[in-house]
Amino acid sequence: SQMPHGHMPLPSFRKMVEDAMEQSGAQLRTFCQTFETVTPSPVTQPLNPAEERKVLSLVSKHGPDKLYQVTSNISGSKDLDLTLHRGQIVALLQSVDTKGNTNRWLVDAGGPRGFVPAGKLQPY
Repeated sequence: SQMPHGHMPLPSFRKMVEDAMEQSGAQLRTFCQTFETVTPSPVTQPLNPAEERKVLSLVSKHGPDKLYQVTSNISGSKDLDLTLHRGQIVALLQSVDTKGNTNRWLVDAGGPRGFVPAGKLQPY
């Protein structure tokens, strides 16, 4: 009796609860769809001093718009392929390999230069 809807007739109260549940369910479905389509941004890890110096060197040589971060470990399997760890920063030199393949990019890893899968890089 102390609730705001305590004096409502039972059918009206039931209808109000069903409507509220239906609206909440629709909001939940919308949220789930949005959550599934939005890719979470990767967590940026703080760079150690040596990596920070390497990044500054890459920026001075190639510019900030050419920097990419490795999204997962890369094991070079062919000649001129690089082996890199997730989180490393590289500079894009060419967005194509020597045979015109755009799935392999030529990068500068702050010393070694070589090819890596383009799908494992994201702009830094």
